[in-house]
Order: sequence, then structure tokens, then C-alpha cells
Amino acid sequence: MGKITGFLKAVVSEMRKVSWPKRKELTRYTIVVIFTVVFMAVYFGLVDLGISEVMEWYLAL
Repeated sequence: MGKITGFLKAVVSEMRKVSWPKRKELTRYTIVVIFTVVFMAVYFGLVDLGISEVMEWYLAL
């Protein structure tokens, strides 16, 4: 039990050292992440659609 308590105290100590982002930074980071995820989803969706169309065309020959 002593090891767990020591571990948790170390975690709390390290968490106090963390430089947390301000609200404006956090909002900006969140928007960037959401935009990136949407962009990548659309990109891979279009690539998948293109590959599917090519395969259907090739198999129809």
C-alpha cells in the first residue's frame, strides 16, 4: 500500500509542474484537431472511393 501512496504523491507532484494551456490556446488546439480529423476522413474516404471505382471497373472487364 505504501508504494501506491508514494506513486500517487509523485503523480500529484508532477501534475503541479505541468504547464496547462490557457482557454484560448485550448480552443485553438481543439479546432485544429477537429479540422485535421475531418480533413483526413474526407481524404481517405475519397481515396477509398477512387480505389473502389477502379477495382469495380477492372473487375468488370
